[in-house]
Amino acid sequence: MKKELRVKKNKEFQEAFQKGVSFANRQFVVYSLRKEGQENFRIGLSVSKKIGNAVTRNQIKRYIRQAIFELKDQLHAENDYIIIARKPAAEMDFFEVKKSLTHVLKVGKVLKKR
Repeated sequence: MKKELRVKKNKEFQEAFQKGVSFANRQFVVYSLRKEGQENFRIGLSVSKKIGNAVTRNQIKRYIRQAIFELKDQLHAENDYIIIARKPAAEMDFFEVKKSLTHVLKVGKVLKKR
């Protein structure tokens, strides 16, 4: 995923937490914030040290990025998405991560219909 498609600054994370809409399931919390005039959606990832060591955390982030890459055509372009992984995500493989993310995005009504 390209760098310009990522939320990096703490200020942008805080803005999404305060002004955005959140939805969750057991594995993930997703904050969605609408940004007018933005050409592409952006993704911010947060995986706490409580979830595991660096290898585990990086693996979860890779899985999330790949799942979002595969779902990119269904996401609204003018939104920022902050995805926070919860503890159960550490035991999941890629397909479970993708299924769980798809579920939580459908719950939040941010996935477009195919």
